[in-house]
Formats: sequence, C-alpha cells, structure tokens
Amino acid sequence: MPSRMVKEAQSGSFAFRVRMGEYEVEINGNHEEVLKTIKELPSLMGDVYKAFEGLKPRTMATLTVKKAAAKGGGPARKYPKILRAKNCSEAVLNILETDWGKWRPRTVSELKEALKANGLRYPGRTFTGVLTGLVKKGKVRRWKTDAGYVYILAEEENLA
Repeated sequence: MPSRMVKEAQSGSFAFRVRMGEYEVEINGNHEEVLKTIKELPSLMGDVYKAFEGLKPRTMATLTVKKAAAKGGGPARKYPKILRAKNCSEAVLNILETDWGKWRPRTVSELKEALKANGLRYPGRTFTGVLTGLVKKGKVRRWKTDAGYVYILAEEENLA
C-alpha cells in the first residue's frame, strides 16, 4: 500500500485512508471502531479489490511511427504541396486536409516540417498557439502520446 494517512479530527472522530493506485478507501468512525476495522482490513481488502476490479482502467493509445529509408540513407520525407495560406491557422488546416494529414495523427515537428517544405515558416510560439486555438475551436483533435502531442483534423458530426 503506497501511501497511508491517519488523522484525528477535533470532534473525536477518527479516519484511516488507504490509496491503491488510482483508488482510495477511507474508514471513518470513533477511534476504537476504526482500529477494530483496521485489524479486519486484510479480509476486507479482498472485498475492496473485487469492488474495484470491474472498473475499467484508463486506456492509453500507442502510436508507432515507422520511417522508410530513402536512397540517400536518410529518412524518407514526402510532404504534400498546399496553396499559399493567408495565415498560420489556414496553413495548418490545409496540411491536415491532405491525404498526408488524414493518414495518421501528426506531431508538431512533422507539421512544422510540412509547412517548411511549402515555404511557410512560423515562430514556434505562434505555431503552438495556433494549434491550441484550433483544438479549442474543435477543428483539430489532439492527444498525448509517447512521441508528444499529435494532431489530426476533427471529424464533423452529421446532424441528419
């Protein structure tokens, strides 16, 4: 049991808290009742574990990126061509609307490289701020992976 906390309130009540992973159990009562329950804790923990067993743990997505070797020995880099954009936001959306952008979620560095290949360069803070704004507007989806945050065009809901 990674962490335990015992506290006694001014009103004479007594509490014992046990944390197991993401779950926490607290026993409250007077001092004698709590100590008696703690002695029974080994048998109770089996029941507590069974109670939490049915709950699903948080799922994690794993993103594996494979790079094909180019003739020159370096990684192959093919980025889509896009039309000139009025601003950074439009440029990001244009990149993500291509087959390259729809194929799989892209990292910040991949998006920057794709824009750079199209002759578009934006300062880092501007670029990340635009990405955050697009996420807040619901135009782009973002989640964290081992490689960092990845971005993909948000699917529009059909209201039919």
